[in-house]
Amino acid sequence: MQVFKYAAFFSVLSVLTSFSVTAANAACREERVDLRGAWGQAGFTVEVAQTHRDRAKGLMGRTEMPLGQGMLFVYPFAHEPAFWMKNTLIPLDMLFLTTDGRVAFIHKNAQPGDLTPVSGGKGVRYVLELNGGLAEKIGITVGSQLKSPFIKQRVALWPCDEN
Repeated sequence: MQVFKYAAFFSVLSVLTSFSVTAANAACREERVDLRGAWGQAGFTVEVAQTHRDRAKGLMGRTEMPLGQGMLFVYPFAHEPAFWMKNTLIPLDMLFLTTDGRVAFIHKNAQPGDLTPVSGGKGVRYVLELNGGLAEKIGITVGSQLKSPFIKQRVALWPCDEN
């Protein structure tokens, strides 16, 4: 069982690392985000929820989300957004990020249908949802940095023009 656990981890890690190798050389694109930290680097293809309607719907009704994909919620200003899993059918990791793109809080493995509100605290401007358990498998931690064109580049900890 332990061998399988490590094999699955390295399989996930190699897939996500291959995403990030091409990302390091690519300019920022709206449909892509990159994360980096002491744990390494990973890139994801994302759907962007930028309008009130898109943010309200989120990933509701989805029965699956491919590895290496996610949803980026973009708010017009920093505040204290709260999420729940009503009508969400897959477990999710929620990464709450500040205006400069720093991961401030990670809610791991939010369970489908759970109506308990999840907040990342005050000062959150972006939320990245990934497949449940993926943040832990990769090693994403609080303090990790997000690269995205949605982050104002003059305040971004990881600006688009930096590899």
